[in-house]
Amino acid sequence: MTFYLNLFTDETWSAFRQQGSQVSGFRYRQRKMAKERVKIGDIFLCYMAGPSRWCGALKITSETFEDDTPIFRDPDPFVIRFKVEPIVILDLEKSIPIFEDHIWSALPETKNLKKMQSGWATAFRGSLRELDEESSKFLLQQLEEQSELQKEYPLTDRDRRQLARKRTVSTPKGAVTVVIPSEDDEDETALNDTQPDAQSGNTGEVRQSIQVQANLAKIGALMDLKVWIPRSDRVRVSEVLSPDYHSCLLDSLPLNYDESTLDTIEQIDVIWLRGMSIVRAFEVEHTTAIYSGLLRMADLLALQPNMDIRLHIVAPEERRSKVFREMLRPVFSLLERGPLATSCSYLSYDSVDEVAGLDLEYMKDNIIEKYSEEAEIGG
Repeated sequence: MTFYLNLFTDETWSAFRQQGSQVSGFRYRQRKMAKERVKIGDIFLCYMAGPSRWCGALKITSETFEDDTPIFRDPDPFVIRFKVEPIVILDLEKSIPIFEDHIWSALPETKNLKKMQSGWATAFRGSLRELDEESSKFLLQQLEEQSELQKEYPLTDRDRRQLARKRTVSTPKGAVTVVIPSEDDEDETALNDTQPDAQSGNTGEVRQSIQVQANLAKIGALMDLKVWIPRSDRVRVSEVLSPDYHSCLLDSLPLNYDESTLDTIEQIDVIWLRGMSIVRAFEVEHTTAIYSGLLRMADLLALQPNMDIRLHIVAPEERRSKVFREMLRPVFSLLERGPLATSCSYLSYDSVDEVAGLDLEYMKDNIIEKYSEEAEIGG
């Protein structure tokens, strides 16, 4: 029996319960992990992000299957599913806060950290992570005892701030969800942006963001697209990218836009083009502020409001929640042409690696849609 993290928000936990608590779902990009690792009889430990509470335990009763019938949202992004049997299901105010001393000190992810220390929540930002067996059995015991005791854990000021950040705003084009930033959002783990340079015999290091740019260039080349890399990064990307794909790299953009628009476009980390048309644009955000990449995307759409292209913020998994928080800020959600999130989605480093490993010769660029994630913007 293996334990896995099953991540919920207060909205998806409520939807899961309203639909009978019989099916748990994950995003399409997690299908390989779900199929290869998770087995009948394993257990999902349910963690509610935001309020940071352990809210349930589910026994897996089926192999994974794909189904887009709306459960958690409509349309529903959680299409990789398992049938489950509830072991423990707790209401929000009876869920166990991770900050309880006996919980915090028992988990390997937190026991050596001070509460609210920078980066403490990184380990609890992605579903289907295998959990430590000893601490998982302890958590399961605590959840089962709480199911009997039904002890109240009233919402703290922090809990209320987390739950209140997401608000619905009425606009002429309909209801839009925005996220109001809080002080908690400003404290973010600094990420190391270097890794061994395999092509140089591990004698040097290459920035991970450069490697991701190179992988995106490779993907574009394999789909017979031309690729733009900013001049400031082009030499370093070329050093990492196989010479087989160098012919896809453009020295100049074949676009007929005004100078302001071209200056903005030229700074975007990776652009795929077919002929004289932009297909997709990617901003790779590793150590830089997520806000800066989104601002460049918003600038582009403001300069060319009729431009119909797909935009992507590419970042490590541990920055995923930060991407969505920033993307749903009012400044990006209340644009004149509509929310930025209708044109811009999140793509993880791992997803880029997986796509780069596919047989792409006869694929179209919309394969990216299966691996990217969109922010929730509906009311």
